[in-house]
Amino acid sequence: MKEHRVGIIMNGVTGRMGKNQHLMRSVAAIIRKGGVRVSDDEIIMPDPVLVGRNENKLKTIAEEAGGLPWSTDCDALLADPKYSIYFDAQTTQRRAEAVKKAVAAGKHIYCEKPTAESSEQAMEIARLAENAGVCNGAVQDKLWLPGLRKLQHLIDKGFFGEILSVRGEFGYWVFEGQYESLQRPSWNYRKADGGGIIVDMLCHWRYVVDNLFGNITSISCLGATHVPRRWDEAGREYYADSDDAAYATFVTEKGIVCQFNSSWCTRVNRDELFEMHVDGTRGSAVCGLRKAKVQSSVSTPRAVWNPDIDDPNDYRNGWMSVPDIESCDNAFKVQWELFLRHVVLGEPYRWTLREAAKGVQLAELGIESWNKRAWLDVPELK
Repeated sequence: MKEHRVGIIMNGVTGRMGKNQHLMRSVAAIIRKGGVRVSDDEIIMPDPVLVGRNENKLKTIAEEAGGLPWSTDCDALLADPKYSIYFDAQTTQRRAEAVKKAVAAGKHIYCEKPTAESSEQAMEIARLAENAGVCNGAVQDKLWLPGLRKLQHLIDKGFFGEILSVRGEFGYWVFEGQYESLQRPSWNYRKADGGGIIVDMLCHWRYVVDNLFGNITSISCLGATHVPRRWDEAGREYYADSDDAAYATFVTEKGIVCQFNSSWCTRVNRDELFEMHVDGTRGSAVCGLRKAKVQSSVSTPRAVWNPDIDDPNDYRNGWMSVPDIESCDNAFKVQWELFLRHVVLGEPYRWTLREAAKGVQLAELGIESWNKRAWLDVPELK
């Protein structure tokens, strides 16, 4: 069996996303299953080392992941030819400079989003990676979720006819921390630490909308700080000055209107924490993270407005579930495997740092739109 061992410097695995999704459920899971199988006699095997600033956390996580090596000296690892990939899941404020150092060391780059604090900075690291000739990619995990894969299948099959509009609803109630423990880190609600739901979620909505419904050409966005008083991990009260909800409308190059609400201050009355309702001339669909259901034009009930009587239609019962059309693995793991194949085999990979910069740009424009109370065009990044 031919084995391609790929050394990966994993920076930021002491955080929730870095540890759970990227290390445990992706890289460590790939190792447990025997690598990425390329053919009957060829595999790609990740060889990770964990890096960070907290020795105790690193040691504990390394042991949980099966006894992986770890270090607090990132510079030494960047100088080690054993490691060809640098992965970054640190806070956004640390990411760009770390990526620049890794590019200068000749490492391939894979990192979380947002890739930088500004689109200018995001494009700078994208160009640096391109000019250095290293492989580069950014996390766009939602594209591999089962629900969105089903939606892509419906689009490819022409189920909708002409797509008219999209409504996306994301969010849940994040406890303030006074009486219940937090589900999200407290820095998410402080501007000085890079917090805010616009910065977080509009990066996601950019690649979701661009890939499914066409490139976004204009945006209107309203942000809000609905819950200004919160308590941190140590129980200390603080002023939450970043936006905890965003109400955005996008128009794509295809003329499709997409409305996306994102909130950490909403109580869920949906089947899943994220759902999209897509309306077309020949049918509609509601898809979530894992599920999807459809209603075709021939199955659409006749709705008549009459508030004086109970509505005779059972609208929810008129939708049909979309069956599983493929076996879907963890979305982060799927993208990791694609990036490893890109590095080792040279297979095409389009989810690059340049693509990720578009998400940073949309978040910037969302904040600008909020401040100006205005619609803004989304220019092409160059």
